[in-house]
Amino acid sequence: MVSEESWSIGELARRAGVSVKTVRYYSERGLLPEAGRSSGGHRRYGAGALDRLLLIRSLRGLDLPLPEVERVLARDEALEEVVARRLRELGSQLAALRWREASLRLLRDGPPGERAERLRLIGAVSVPPDTAALARFWRRILPVRLPARVVSSVVDAVVPGIPAEPCPGQVLDFARLHALVSDPRVHLPGARPAPPLPAGEYRPAVLYEGLAEAYALASTELAAGRALREGTALDCFVGAYAHARGTVDSPGFRRGLLPLLARSEGPVITRYWKLATGLFAPGEPVLGALHHHLSVALRAQVEAGAR
Repeated sequence: MVSEESWSIGELARRAGVSVKTVRYYSERGLLPEAGRSSGGHRRYGAGALDRLLLIRSLRGLDLPLPEVERVLARDEALEEVVARRLRELGSQLAALRWREASLRLLRDGPPGERAERLRLIGAVSVPPDTAALARFWRRILPVRLPARVVSSVVDAVVPGIPAEPCPGQVLDFARLHALVSDPRVHLPGARPAPPLPAGEYRPAVLYEGLAEAYALASTELAAGRALREGTALDCFVGAYAHARGTVDSPGFRRGLLPLLARSEGPVITRYWKLATGLFAPGEPVLGALHHHLSVALRAQVEAGAR
């Protein structure tokens, strides 16, 4: 028996603000409960069907695929889980759109003679981009005896994130950085940076943990407008190298450290930091810059003591 509160398919469609075709499609998929059938065998729908149809329309209006809507309706998956997943997907799509927009502006506004090269560079980067190649680069060049936890800490600190709102210049810097770390010639033994300490016994974990502390101190001192030449950060910086070698900090050790620091950076690492610096968030410590500041401060201190 059909309830007096039931509606025909056309009446339901009008109440929900959708087409009859849409109602029929959802009915055939079993998403709308029927209140019964008319004497002529036509479907009749009640308030439950209207509530369900309005819910489906809302979820579809948020661009949720119908299979996910069906899982929500069947309570196979919570609405919160579906929404969270959809937000992640949209975030990735928006990141890709922003990257493409900045890439197009880079090509549009760049010198005509550089467009082909720029197009080649950005074409080699996935959209949205990721930093996996950068992480692999550092994992290759870090000492093999470095504990995994230290490696992860170093990689997290030296690999910049992808800017949420990239400008054309950042797209170009990242594309060039990606090309640098992906170049097979960079990974040849002769192209790698020199070890951070001379050949022989030294404790890499002690060195890198000590450097992390020195960089944190240097960042604080520079933010406060203090010079590094006589600061705690410089002593910590030199001490990291001395402790890793099992020796003590001294004027002689500091003099001998200068050429070692110059060799350890090398053209590839220098190029890396030149390109990567602008990709870090404002206010985020850039280890390459901090290392350079500390090296310059040490040279100035040693040269002043030699006069």
